[in-house]
Amino acid sequence: MAMAEVNGIKLHYQQLACEREGGEVEDVVLIHGLAANLAFWYMQVGHALARNYRVTMYDLRGHGRSSMSAEGYTPANQAEDLRLLLEHLGIERAHFIAHSFGGVIALSLACAHPQRISSLTIADTHIAAIRNVGSDWRYAEHIQRILDDHGIDLNTREPYFGYRLLKEAAALQLNRQELPDALRELINPLMGSSGKRTADQWVKLLETTTAQHELMGDDGLVVERLRELEFPVLAIYGERSQAVTTGELLLSVWPAADFRLVRGAGHFFPASRPQKLIRSFEFFLRNASQANARQQRSCDELQQPFFRSDRLFSQDDQWFFTTREGTEEGPFAQFEEALAHLDSFISQMVARKARAR
Repeated sequence: MAMAEVNGIKLHYQQLACEREGGEVEDVVLIHGLAANLAFWYMQVGHALARNYRVTMYDLRGHGRSSMSAEGYTPANQAEDLRLLLEHLGIERAHFIAHSFGGVIALSLACAHPQRISSLTIADTHIAAIRNVGSDWRYAEHIQRILDDHGIDLNTREPYFGYRLLKEAAALQLNRQELPDALRELINPLMGSSGKRTADQWVKLLETTTAQHELMGDDGLVVERLRELEFPVLAIYGERSQAVTTGELLLSVWPAADFRLVRGAGHFFPASRPQKLIRSFEFFLRNASQANARQQRSCDELQQPFFRSDRLFSQDDQWFFTTREGTEEGPFAQFEEALAHLDSFISQMVARKARAR
């Protein structure tokens, strides 16, 4: 079991060597969210990415096999945990993929040490500075009815609903009460064979440390500083997740970023639909690696960012893609065929736009 003593605690981590032979090997660092651990990534996402990258995963402070300190759970301090872990492992620069609160930690690191970030993928991350602003969560009423029907006293309109749901679900799990099927993707880490152990650890963290106060306070991220980040960013959100409201507002913060929506998915889609995350990340990096890709985008594109995430989707074992206007094209037998037709469609639209100028 690999442990690193950093920032006054022990962090549990695991690394997967790159399976590809020859050429330069880049690092990918995976950061899980609250009430989870590095197993969230290990089997499906970690091993898939290890085909082309050296992959590092770790348990956040107070999670998994890492130390549960009495305090120190602010995003800034956990970003320092991460920075010192990178120092310990000799990783100067990496691609980061972070889920939920892990994205807040990654962004805190990026704001303080942007030179360490080759690219950043945030999956369903809330940001305090904009979580209370903008459009309502379109699935709030549906989830609220489920909560009410099962006597769960939570308000989906409350800014920290997701954190409170995890605590409530953990209590139900420990009391061996059934959880509504419709809520399962919202509370994925608390399900399965290790769910009771994870629930017990989450409740202990909230009740015996300062974590609850520190996690539900200001995350320290400032919109003006986020606008200044210059590395490639992929923001990917679940269509049915409360966090998607943050994603919609980030469109104006990062006009040059890639935004993708996972059709029909909830908050924990990296676990329930890992291939969607992996394909989106690989597609994103291919585009980001093109010389001056960000600068080559037209001014019109930069002024009108939009979620591209559901452009490719499968249904009844066939593949489709949607246009920006929402028109569905297909079916195609394979993902690669649908992707090729989408690339061709986009090229035609760009050419048509250029001729119109």
